[in-house]
Amino acid sequence: MSTTPQQAERTGPAAASPLEVALEQYDRAADKLGLGGDVREVLRYPKRELIVHFPVQLDDGRTRVFTGFRVQHNITRGPAKGGIRYHPAVDLDEIKALAMWMTWKCAAVKIPFGGAKGGVICDPKELSLREVERLTRRYTTEISLLIGPDSDIPAPDVNTNAQTMAWIMDTYSMHRGYSIPGVVTGKPLAIGGSEGRVDATGRGVVTCIQEAARLKDLDLSTARIAIQGFGNVGEASARLLHQLGCRVVALSDSSGAIYRAEGIDPAAALRYKQETGSLVGTPRTDRIRPDELFETDCDILIPAALEGVLTESNASRVQARIIAEGANGPTTPGADRILEEKGILVIPDILCNAGGVTVSYFEWVQDREEFFWSIEEINTRLRRVMTRAFEDAARVASEHEVDLRLATYMLAVGRVAEATLTRGIYP
Repeated sequence: MSTTPQQAERTGPAAASPLEVALEQYDRAADKLGLGGDVREVLRYPKRELIVHFPVQLDDGRTRVFTGFRVQHNITRGPAKGGIRYHPAVDLDEIKALAMWMTWKCAAVKIPFGGAKGGVICDPKELSLREVERLTRRYTTEISLLIGPDSDIPAPDVNTNAQTMAWIMDTYSMHRGYSIPGVVTGKPLAIGGSEGRVDATGRGVVTCIQEAARLKDLDLSTARIAIQGFGNVGEASARLLHQLGCRVVALSDSSGAIYRAEGIDPAAALRYKQETGSLVGTPRTDRIRPDELFETDCDILIPAALEGVLTESNASRVQARIIAEGANGPTTPGADRILEEKGILVIPDILCNAGGVTVSYFEWVQDREEFFWSIEEINTRLRRVMTRAFEDAARVASEHEVDLRLATYMLAVGRVAEATLTRGIYP
C-alpha cells in the first residue's frame, strides 16, 4: 500500500507517538497544578479499552476480518464523547491518546462529557460504499455494549461522515427496536442532526484565530493563511477565513500541496477537488511539496489533518505568527518548545478544534429535548462558548506566565481532577 504525504509527515523519524505526546502534555499540567499522586495516577489511564475483530463480506463474495477499537478515557464529568475514524494507520495507542485529548477538550470548553475515541484499521478508499456500510454496521454491533445516548456518544472523525453516523444510529436503533437519535452526533438533519454541525469545528477554529489575532495585534483582513488538510475542518476554515478577507496562500490534502502567493479561492479549490479527487492541479496554483507548506511565508498556519506533523525537525522553519491546531495532536512537545522560543502563538487542539464537540453537545441536547434550534442560535451559542474558553485560557496563561497550551491543560485537567476528587473512589 502506498504512503500518502500526510502519513509520511506523521511517521517521520522525529515523530513521537500520539500517546507519548498526550502523556507528556498531561504530566506538564499535572506538575504545574501540583496534582496529588492518587488522582494523577487515575487520570493517566483509560477507563475502558475494547478491541474487536469482526468479519465483513466484500462485494466479490470474499470475507475479510477487520480490527476496531473503542476506548473510554474518563466519564467522571458525563457520558463519553468522541469520534470514530477509519484509517490504515489506526492503532490502540493512537485511540487511547485521542480519547485522553477528548477528555481535556470537553473540560476545556465546560461541556459535560468525558472523553472517548474509536477507529477501524482500514482504507475506505479501497472499499465500495456498500462495503463501508457493512463494515460500519458490523463494527457498531461489536461496540454496542459500550455506546449509547447515556454512556458513550460517537461522532464523525477522519474518513467518516454524516452518512456513517446514520448507519450507526440505524443499526443501534434496530437492535433496540425503536429510534434512538441521541446515540451519535454529526448525523444528517433528516434523522435528528443539528444545524451548523458540518462547519462547527472550522467555525470554532476561526473564532479562536480571531481572539488570537487580537492578542498578537494582527489585522485579519490582510492575513495570509496556510492550511494543511482540506477535509471538513480545513475546508470550512479556509472558506470562513476567506470570507473575512484573509488570503489563503497554501492548501494541501492527501495527494499533495498547492501554493499561490496572490491567494487561492477555497470554493474553486473545492470544486476542483470534487471533480478530480485532488487539490493538485487547481487552476492558477503551483504544486509544492507537502512539507513546504509548513515553511510557507504566512501569518497563520492551520494543521488540520493528522497528528504529529509539527516536530523538532521542521518547527524551526515555521514562519507563521499564529498556529491554530485544527487537527488533534499535530504538534509534538519538542516542537512546542521551539515554537515558543520563536514567539509563535500556538492555539492548542483541545481548545482550537473544540467547536465540533460543542455543537455535538448541542445536537445531543436537541435530540433529548426533541426540540431543535435555528442556525443563528447554534452559531451564537458556539461563539459564546469558544470565546469564553479562549479568554479563560489566555487569563491563566497570563497569570501563571505559561504558554496557551499549558494554560488550557491546567484548566481542563484541573476540572476533571476536581470532579474525580468530589465523586471519590468507588467503593
